[in-house]
Parts: sequence; C-alpha cells; structure tokens
Amino acid sequence: MSSKETRAITDLGTLKAFAHPLRVKLYRALYVARTATASQLADQVGEAVSLVSYHLRKLAEHGLIEEAEPQGEDGRERWWRPASESLTVRHEDVKDAPEKLAAQGALTRILLEQRVDLYRRHLDESDSWNDEWHSASFESEYLPRLNASELAELQVELDTLIHKYQARGRAAEAAGDTQGRENVAVHVYGFPFRV
Repeated sequence: MSSKETRAITDLGTLKAFAHPLRVKLYRALYVARTATASQLADQVGEAVSLVSYHLRKLAEHGLIEEAEPQGEDGRERWWRPASESLTVRHEDVKDAPEKLAAQGALTRILLEQRVDLYRRHLDESDSWNDEWHSASFESEYLPRLNASELAELQVELDTLIHKYQARGRAAEAAGDTQGRENVAVHVYGFPFRV
C-alpha cells in the first residue's frame, strides 16, 4: 500500500469518478481484501469481469487505487490495492464550487445507501452469527448537545480510537492470528439537527 495515510479528495473529476455506486462497492471490497484481481472483485459484487476491470481502471486514473504486486503465479492477472489508507471528502475542500458540493452530496448519498444495505444484510443474516458475535455487536444513538468545535473534537477522538483497533487487528493478522476475526463495519455519523 502506498505510504499516503489519508487521501483528501478535493477535485471535481475525482469526486465524479468516485460517486458511482459500483465504484464505491468495488473500492470497499478492495479495501477489505487489501489486494485483489478484477475477477475476484467481480465475484464479490456480482458483475462481469470486463465491467469491473473498466471501473477499476477509472478508480486508478484518479489515484484512488493502484496496481499491487502479483500475488499468484499467473502473471497475466492484474492485482489492485487502495492507494491510501483512507479517503476523505471534507466540506472545506469542496465548498468553493457548486459542482463539487453536488458531487460530494451524490457520493455521500451513495455511501449512506450502501451502508444501510450492509446493515440490513447483517440483520437478515443475524441467525448465522453465534452468541459471542451477537453479544459483541451493538447499535447506539447518542444525542449530546455540543457546539461545532466539540463535535469536531469528538470526530478526531473517534477516528483515533477506530484507527487503534484497526491497526491492532491488522497486526494480529500479519502475525498469523486469524482465528475468530471477521470484517466489522462501524458507521458513525455526527451532525446537527433541530427538533
């Protein structure tokens, strides 16, 4: 993986390229797998390899993914990986142009829809998880009364905490400790609202 820890998406072209439902799905699948081929990803998302290859090339054109070292003996297969540890699209980076704001809004809606679908799938498949996973899983809603700077501080603290656990899990897997490890989705939103 590239040494870039976080990539801020600030240009309209990259925002538009990423704001496509299949590309977001492919990016998520690749992020979880860390490295994969178009055929492996096609199996995961249920699309044709040729279509997946096209969308992977588009993601690569905008620097969101990059080629990885081949993992198998078939030198003809192209392997991909995320080009950075994470992606961000911040309001302050796109507020200068209505087109960027619209593209950010489209991307955010796609992400929300896919996150809801992922959670619905979890609920539909809940019988397949054992009691330990049922006890460990959670859903919460907190409604603190904060100002904007406190909300920003909360986001930084949550980010730090999640990265700590992410690094711990990756280090354990790199050391061969894979027993009982699963992909875990943690979706956090922090936004103001009025009643």
